[in-house]
Amino acid sequence: MKEQHTNPFKGRHFERHIILWAVRWYCKYGISYRELQEMLAERGVNVDHTTIYRWVQRYAPEMEKRLRWYWREPSGFGSWHPDETYVKVNGRWAYLYRAVDSRGCTIDFYLSSRRNTKAAYRFMGKLLNNTKRRQIPRLINTDKAPTYGRALALLKREGKCPQHVHHRQIKYRNNIIECDHGKLKRIINATLGFKSMKTAYATIKGIEVMRALRKGQAESFYFGHPLDEMRLVSRVFER
Repeated sequence: MKEQHTNPFKGRHFERHIILWAVRWYCKYGISYRELQEMLAERGVNVDHTTIYRWVQRYAPEMEKRLRWYWREPSGFGSWHPDETYVKVNGRWAYLYRAVDSRGCTIDFYLSSRRNTKAAYRFMGKLLNNTKRRQIPRLINTDKAPTYGRALALLKREGKCPQHVHHRQIKYRNNIIECDHGKLKRIINATLGFKSMKTAYATIKGIEVMRALRKGQAESFYFGHPLDEMRLVSRVFER
C-alpha cells in the first residue's frame, strides 16, 4: 500500500508546479542555482537562487522518497555492481556508495564520510534490507577492496544476506558502474561542492532519482515522453 502524505507546499509563496519544475531541472541537468534563476526569469518567474537552493533541500529528498516505489524495482536476475565514488563536501572528500544491476539500473546509494568496512556494511545492509528476498541476485561483483568482502561475510553471519549469494572481485566487471559514476558526477560537479553532509545527501537524492527516471526505470508507469516524466513527479505530490 502506498504511503499517504500531507501537503508539503502549504504556505509556500510559489505554486507547486513551479517549485517542482525548478527542483527537477536542477537535479536533472547539472546547472547552477544562478543559471536556473536566469532560466526561470526568462519564463516570467522571478525567484532568487537562494530560494531555489532551499527548494532543492526541502523537496529533492521528498521527491526521491515518493518516487522510490516507482523507480526502484531491482531484478533478481544478472548481478549487482556496488562501488563508491568521491564527492567533495566542505572542502573534504566524502564517499558516495552506489549500486547498479547488470542492466545499469540504479538500485540504491549511500553517502558516507568514511570509506571503510563499517561504511560498506551500512550500504550493503541498506541495499539488502530494501530489496525483496526473491530479487536479490546470486552474484555481487565488486573491485578488489577488502571492505565489501568483510561486510558481506558479516551480513551473512547475521542472516541479512542469503548464503547463496556469491561475491566476485573482478575490477573490469564493474565498468558498468564506473561509467554510471561518470555520468552522475557531471551533474554533481555543477554544484561546485557541498557545504555539509546533510545538504550533500539531500541534493544527491534528487539527482539520483532523476538519473533513474532518465534511465527509464519508471517507464512502466508512463510512455517514456519527458512530459510523462514531469506528470509522474507531479502526480506523486498530489497525495
